[in-house]
Amino acid sequence: MNISTALRDLGCGEMAEAARQFLDEHGYLILADVIDRKWLQQLGDRFEELCDAEGQSAGNEVHQEAGTRRLADLVNKGGMFDGVYTNPRVLEAVHHVIRRDFKLSSLNARDPLPGEGLQDLHADWDPRTDQRFHVCNSIWLLDDFTPENGCTRIVPGSHLGAHPSEVLDDRSAPHPDEVRIVAAAGTVVVFNAHTWHGGTANVTRNGNRRAMHCYFTAREHSQQLNQREYLRVETWTRISRAARYILNVDVDLP
Repeated sequence: MNISTALRDLGCGEMAEAARQFLDEHGYLILADVIDRKWLQQLGDRFEELCDAEGQSAGNEVHQEAGTRRLADLVNKGGMFDGVYTNPRVLEAVHHVIRRDFKLSSLNARDPLPGEGLQDLHADWDPRTDQRFHVCNSIWLLDDFTPENGCTRIVPGSHLGAHPSEVLDDRSAPHPDEVRIVAAAGTVVVFNAHTWHGGTANVTRNGNRRAMHCYFTAREHSQQLNQREYLRVETWTRISRAARYILNVDVDLP
């Protein structure tokens, strides 16, 4: 198995030229209607079940953040998540960004609480020492993203320049070139994770802004969550060989 075979087996094809050009130039791409209504309900219900069941420990496999509800290791927490890291439209875009063999780094979720959620503009990689892109992320909208409920902001084209830590004095401040991702639940935003981005504050009184982060890295790098370490037998048994390759768990179980 290699990445070309895995992508073929998962139904991937070629991106449209216009989509490739937009992703190359702007650093992100909005894919509408990836999650159908039934699947969206399943994902939202499972999000709430996991938050209730895990309580104060939710998200601790990777990261906990004050003022947010966080979840992690979703790969092992239900079959409804299998279609996230194997989605052909998303994988096609990820492959276009990384342009070599890659794997899932982590599948997490985040929901900023009312009055919370503002993040500094950041990139998901340290300043680059070469011209290659090493990481690509995707945001799966489980609720509508609005200007008020903490939608993600992205600075188009910033993946082609310096790292934000090198040039911004106040990374929490609005950026003159930032775009706020306002889109309907069921949308997926794929972005070159070297692009500057961050969550905005949820200024609603009781609105949710739940989203999953399906994050990929070039295969030579470590995963944010070591999928082999956390792999559950029922997950390995349930998923396809190509999916195991994307997770980097294409090994025989003892």
